[in-house]
Amino acid sequence: MNISFHSILVGLLITMSSALCCSGASGGDGSVISFQVGVVLDLETELGHRALDCLATARSDFYARHPNYTTRLVLHVRDSKGNVIDAAASSLELLKFVKVDAVIGPQKSTQANFMMNLGERAQVPIVSFSATSPSLQPRTKYFIQTAQTDDTEVGAIAAIVKAFQWNQAVIIYEESEYGKGIVPYLYNALQDINVLIAYNSLIPVSADEDFILKELYKMMTMQTRVFIVHVSHSLGPKLFLKARDIGMMSEGYVWIITSGLMDLLPSMKLHVVEAMQGVLGVKPLIPKTSTVESFSLQKTNFDLANPGYKPADMVSIFDVWAYDTIWALAVAAEQVGTHYPEDSDLNSSDLFNLPISKTGPKLLKAILTTKFEGLGGMFHLVDGKLYPTSYKMLNIVGNGEKEVVVWTQSHGFKRRNTSDDFNSTSKEDFSSSIIWPGRSRVVPRGWEVPVRGKKLRVAVAVRPGFEEYLNVMRDSRTGAVQFSGYYIDVFKSVMAALPYAVPYDFFHFEKPDGSCAGSYNDLIHQVFLQNYDAAIGDITITGNRSNYVDFTLPFAEGGVVRIVPITYEDDNDMWMFLKPMKKELWFTSIAFFFVTGLAVWILEHRISSAFRGPPSHHLGMIFYFPFSTLVFAHRERIVSNLARLVVVVWLFVILILNSTYTASLSSRLTVQRLRPAIADVKELIRKGHSVGCYQGSFVCDILRGMGFKDSKIKMYRLPEDYKEALSYGSKSDNISAFFDVVPYSKLFLSKYCDKYTIVGPTFRTDGFAFVFPKGSPLVADVSRAVIKLTENGEMLDIQREWSIDDPTCNGPDSIETSVSVSLQSFKGLFAITGTITSSCVLIFIVSYVYKNRCSLQQILNSRTTTWSKIKEIGRHFDQRDLSSHPSFIARNPQFKYPKPEEIVSSSHSVDLSNSNLMVLSLPMNILSAHSNNIAVPNIPTDFTLANSTVLAPALPEELSTAIDATDRDNSNAQLDS
Repeated sequence: MNISFHSILVGLLITMSSALCCSGASGGDGSVISFQVGVVLDLETELGHRALDCLATARSDFYARHPNYTTRLVLHVRDSKGNVIDAAASSLELLKFVKVDAVIGPQKSTQANFMMNLGERAQVPIVSFSATSPSLQPRTKYFIQTAQTDDTEVGAIAAIVKAFQWNQAVIIYEESEYGKGIVPYLYNALQDINVLIAYNSLIPVSADEDFILKELYKMMTMQTRVFIVHVSHSLGPKLFLKARDIGMMSEGYVWIITSGLMDLLPSMKLHVVEAMQGVLGVKPLIPKTSTVESFSLQKTNFDLANPGYKPADMVSIFDVWAYDTIWALAVAAEQVGTHYPEDSDLNSSDLFNLPISKTGPKLLKAILTTKFEGLGGMFHLVDGKLYPTSYKMLNIVGNGEKEVVVWTQSHGFKRRNTSDDFNSTSKEDFSSSIIWPGRSRVVPRGWEVPVRGKKLRVAVAVRPGFEEYLNVMRDSRTGAVQFSGYYIDVFKSVMAALPYAVPYDFFHFEKPDGSCAGSYNDLIHQVFLQNYDAAIGDITITGNRSNYVDFTLPFAEGGVVRIVPITYEDDNDMWMFLKPMKKELWFTSIAFFFVTGLAVWILEHRISSAFRGPPSHHLGMIFYFPFSTLVFAHRERIVSNLARLVVVVWLFVILILNSTYTASLSSRLTVQRLRPAIADVKELIRKGHSVGCYQGSFVCDILRGMGFKDSKIKMYRLPEDYKEALSYGSKSDNISAFFDVVPYSKLFLSKYCDKYTIVGPTFRTDGFAFVFPKGSPLVADVSRAVIKLTENGEMLDIQREWSIDDPTCNGPDSIETSVSVSLQSFKGLFAITGTITSSCVLIFIVSYVYKNRCSLQQILNSRTTTWSKIKEIGRHFDQRDLSSHPSFIARNPQFKYPKPEEIVSSSHSVDLSNSNLMVLSLPMNILSAHSNNIAVPNIPTDFTLANSTVLAPALPEELSTAIDATDRDNSNAQLDS
């Protein structure tokens, strides 16, 4: 009541002083223009009391500094009494009867909804410095927030959570416009840094102590110990007093409050401040200037009558924003300069028939463009809201608050030094200066084992038949269950390696009748539903499962392999000689034999007598020559350098192929080798064979993904069952292969390695890991413990203890799996010889076309059919090319090419009895041949030498071939005659 009475007196004094100031100022020359400004505040609250005092101080300071301004603000104060109805009634009265040009207020976000609608109807700006809910914008342009909205501080809160690496948090907020407005923004900010929102506690504004205690006890049973509080000043003290009473303000807890509650700390009673020791909070940064210090000294009217109150910082952020609001309105009024009268012809009986302000829109435009250096820094509105500045992180210590660090959106955390400058800093630099709840200086972990006395419920997935990994024994008398095995010992060692004690109990994942409760996915779902706090066993990490739970790092190897019965190759097989190489390698090799022979024939046909002759001789040479290189039995002389290059590379290929084939065939004939009934998975699918997997395992899903039909996938639970099914193979609807994870496959083969073996590749999967609910804080620490045990060798010791580190096999020692050489091993070799061969042929063809371009052009230009042109080009290619033998001229310097006129004359004849002459090229038409003479027909004088008959001395190695050709021509001539 003292605050309310004092506030009413202050409001009356402000109104009277405003009127007297305006009348006094206008008494001289009548040039002062009054702007009517309504003020709607909760005068019964500490905030409203302080704000009203700041408004009066700001108005007095502004006009004292600007005495020559022609405008004056006249303040009309109304009390909203803390409720929406009185705030709306006060606004209606000011807009309808006082006809104000602007309204400062309301104080609460819940009161702003109705007031902003009234302001839009009357076209009067509603300016609030304390309604900070971000949900109030952008409903109307006539509502202006000269305060930083709550969504601007979520970045600072998220930065604090991220800096201390807390991965869970609980949000506590009140059920009001103010409380709900920040929640979506806070959610997004925390999710961006991968922080799980473990719980949302919604507390009504009028909640009693019993309701608050119930909520606190509920949060006390949770693992998370990080609480973010966004409540009003009326609810905050009750919340923290009850939290202290039940022990939630002790060591290990983290409390972070938003700026709305942090800023009102000076107005809280001493016992409330003592209950909030160690709390962290954020608040907009107020620059330390002489103006701020002067303003703090001027606040002499502030009421300190509340018993037990001891202020920590006399200047509140709301005080600063209220002060700057008056300055912004005064500057805007001076910019407008003229006051426009309102229409007075209104129906007073219609309560909502408000006058339309002519000054309001102009004043609104001026306010939105106003910029000046205020108490809170640069006053600048963006989209009707105060432009956000930096935030400071505060720690409640003693009777007040202590600045820890400053946070900025662009540079993160900074510390303010003695000269009021800022330097970048890290969490390690400022965390030591924080006093946490319980007066602890140790940074809280952010989570604890729940205090409800309940141990971790750890579900155990047991696979029968492999007691070395997991075994369950039940006492028939007491019903007590005992667990043992590799997985149990690993889990116990990992939990013992944690830096804190975590109690737990094992629970067999089974139905009440003792049967299995479901598949591994069903177990994962139970952990997701938090029916269990963890799960252990042969649980493989998969992508789908990780959507519902969190896995630790794997403690056992992963991978899926294929187990098949052992069979041996038949050494007496009549086709044994074909098995060293796979089918595709055989076909590729044969194709390259033919290609190489064809390439050598093309390169040698025009210049080497060994590659000339009738068509049958050519075809035989193409196939004979490359195959003769297998045993290096080729005797044909290679003349062309291009052909030599092709042959050298091909001989290298033959050497590699021959050596590989010999080695593989020798190995097959000397060593007993396994022969899998089905070579690979694709063949299993193609032939419709059935395969097996463990019932409920993810391996069955992998088989479906490979293409196996459900009808071809058999599921087994006991190793004896699929051992028997494998022994029958695909007969009697049994299985040809069993797919299982690597650890169990090794243990199975250690018992039956004389009958079964692993074939084919290992399908890559992640290993076995422990399972925890999504967001569990134990995951990171357990994963670190797994790494620690692996590095120090303790994990290997546990494996040796259970004899699973290297399962031994007592089967045959000389068994080897048969593997044929595939094309993949020779792709590079074939690529090299193919590239060189094709390049040589291409070079030869280009050279041939270029040298004979005139003759080829003449053939192509002839008026004959396409087929005739092709045959003519073939005949031209079939001619002997002497130009490729420059050494011939060098060895026979006396030889000269005959002149055209000498070989054209029909009266001359050439005597072939000279053994040093041979026919290198004949004209296209030979009329007759007699004995040892060849008659040359008349050829036109303009015919090129390239198409003429040329006689030249024969080389010794070509003499016999030339004589044979001559004999054949003589015989043909005699028949013609």
